[in-house]
Amino acid sequence: MNGPAIRHHLLRVASVVSETHDAKSFEFDVPPELAETFAYRPGQFLTLRVPVFGRHLPRCYSMSSAPTLDGRPRVTIKRVAKGRASNWLCDHVRAGDMLEVMPPAGVFVPRALQGDFLLFAGGSGITPIFSILRSALAHGQGRIGVVYANRDERSVIFRTQLQELAAAHPARLQVIHWLDSVQGVPSVAQLAELARPWREATVFICGPAPFMDAAVASLAMLGVEGEQVHVERFVSLPDEEDAAAVSAAAAAAMSVEAVAQAAVDVSLNGERHTVACGGNETVLEAMLRAGLQAPHSCLSGMCGSCMCQVEEGSVHLRHNEVLDQKDLARSWTLSCQAVPTSERLRIRFAE
Repeated sequence: MNGPAIRHHLLRVASVVSETHDAKSFEFDVPPELAETFAYRPGQFLTLRVPVFGRHLPRCYSMSSAPTLDGRPRVTIKRVAKGRASNWLCDHVRAGDMLEVMPPAGVFVPRALQGDFLLFAGGSGITPIFSILRSALAHGQGRIGVVYANRDERSVIFRTQLQELAAAHPARLQVIHWLDSVQGVPSVAQLAELARPWREATVFICGPAPFMDAAVASLAMLGVEGEQVHVERFVSLPDEEDAAAVSAAAAAAMSVEAVAQAAVDVSLNGERHTVACGGNETVLEAMLRAGLQAPHSCLSGMCGSCMCQVEEGSVHLRHNEVLDQKDLARSWTLSCQAVPTSERLRIRFAE
């Protein structure tokens, strides 16, 4: 069975801003007829279809803009050593160019903007953190702590904006900059001490994998874990030209016997639906075939935008590079890779 079609939209690049020596922000014009399609929540990302040397590279980039505070969606992209997409975008894209963009996706989103937040960011991981920070300052009343780690001072994205926000909200916002060039790479114990005053806060973590792992471990030292901690993990998606082969290989490698057909009860956007899912199709494929607007993006088990929780029954994950053991232990799965292994299945998407 063919996978669900991916819908891209051509958007005009409204502006390109150099944030640091190796990072640029790209704002997009969204035409009125697509305003609802591109409505987003703080912490979500856009998937760009980047044309490089005759191939198409889908890449997920978190939005650094805040939905109620900025007129246009904005992604901020940092160059990566040998990064084909990030370097091409930073080198070639200018204001007025057109890019293919998928609608917003992702579950790295606060359920509410009230209460206290602790925000860990490393490098370009500041992009969704900046969106959440500004949204929480504008629409909440809680206190916010930001721990932002970078290699050196010139690598700090949004340095001036963070300084201005801290000055404007002295009673609510504390920003701690950690520079590896000055302090060395932060240890788990050091991050734990920075987090200690925020043990009751909701935590969001984004950045390089070693930094995120250290932040998660530091919180575990303090007894902070579970639903209180949110981690955004991205991996490089396969080229579109290779995606079908990757999916086919994952399906062929299944080591469990799927059921002939399953009845899937879905909780989505506050409504319940029942769809029939064949034994050789994923839950997402069944939902899209039934006309449900299920969240998804990469279709490769690598971005997490289709995360849902299994409340009854069981599934087999063909491929997974974003859910860790704690996620799996709490019965989270990826609908784009989940094949039913029970005849009845009940799943719930986060609201």
